[in-house]
Amino acid sequence: MGGIFITLGVLVAAAFFLAETGDYLWFAVIGSTAFGLIGFIDDLIKVLKHRSLGLRPYQKIVAQVVFAALVAVYAYKNPAIGSKLYVPILDTYWDLGLWYIPFTMFAIIAMTNSVNLTDGLDGLAGSVTLANAATFTLIFLPLLGQNVWGEDMAIFAAALTGAILGFLRYNAFPAKVFMGDVGSFFLGGALTMMGIVSRLQLLLPIMGVMYVVSSVSCILQVGSYKLRGGKRIFKMAPLHHHFELSGVHETKIVCVYAIITVVFCLQTLLKVS
Repeated sequence: MGGIFITLGVLVAAAFFLAETGDYLWFAVIGSTAFGLIGFIDDLIKVLKHRSLGLRPYQKIVAQVVFAALVAVYAYKNPAIGSKLYVPILDTYWDLGLWYIPFTMFAIIAMTNSVNLTDGLDGLAGSVTLANAATFTLIFLPLLGQNVWGEDMAIFAAALTGAILGFLRYNAFPAKVFMGDVGSFFLGGALTMMGIVSRLQLLLPIMGVMYVVSSVSCILQVGSYKLRGGKRIFKMAPLHHHFELSGVHETKIVCVYAIITVVFCLQTLLKVS
């Protein structure tokens, strides 16, 4: 449950600015914390009942759908966000209309669960998310004073970056603290909140390419097992566990995942610059 420290780090940092900023910092904080709360309950059940099973899968999904729907509807009705997504390559906006709500719900649920799947080795999810949070900070800093949410999101992104840096001090190999579901769900929610407010949701799969790899590897593994009579593609899913069982040391896996993420984040900066 070490992710509590990440959450508290962001909340305390944001608290210093909440009285002076707009509604968007509140939106990001509340939205991220809501998903972190799901993970907190899941972890707490595991700790109190001394078992590996916390919330049942359907309970997690129902809670995620409810919170995702609330976030999506708020964003859809907010005049500064609305139903448009920025398409960086074309330098234009794509108006989804009412379809924005299910699209955003899918993006939130996919991101939170993908970050959760990536949290499997010491420092892995933290390192990958650090690169994403730092990239968002660099994107938002030039927007200070230029729009209604620029300052709010710059503060939130910087707070998230700092909180992850502090956490990695104790989560890097060999880890003394593990983030648990409370941390991974909070991080997934935080990244999605920033993507929603900035209308950059389409860039999340690029910046978070290794999250996508984790999710796709699990989907392929389950699909292969069910459709091919128990045959597996990987030794274990998500993919980082396949490499681990193949003899690659976890520090090398984390390093490669982080490097790939940084490369894709740099591409993202070029697309939005």
